[in-house]
Amino acid sequence: DETPAWCFTSFFQLGNRGNRQVSVTQQPAAVSSAVGGSVTIRCRSSHKVYTWNNNDYLAWYQQKEGEPPKLLVYDALKPITGTPARFTGSGSNSDFTLTISGVQAEDAAVYYCQCQLPVYTNWVFTQ
Repeated sequence: DETPAWCFTSFFQLGNRGNRQVSVTQQPAAVSSAVGGSVTIRCRSSHKVYTWNNNDYLAWYQQKEGEPPKLLVYDALKPITGTPARFTGSGSNSDFTLTISGVQAEDAAVYYCQCQLPVYTNWVFTQ
């Protein structure tokens, strides 16, 4: 059986005592855009993310200075109520993107992807 495990990119690296290791990376580390421009942020996992009912368990968060992270998109591409239409999630398996089309000044923030990975019981976590 598989046991789901949550990970935040830039926060955790997953692995075991053997050779198998899972990492989640987000690129680019920083990006800039003029108002009205377009920005794409990529999130990649070295292991396929957890999938249930054809939904890839990958979420995108926006964090502005002094505020907690705010969920924008879940299941890779589903915006939550209130997420502006300019934010679009896409991708599958282990490669995902968040695109902001028509960037606004208020979009200045730190963006995180969050994934759920199928972690087998013999794996351990390292931070």
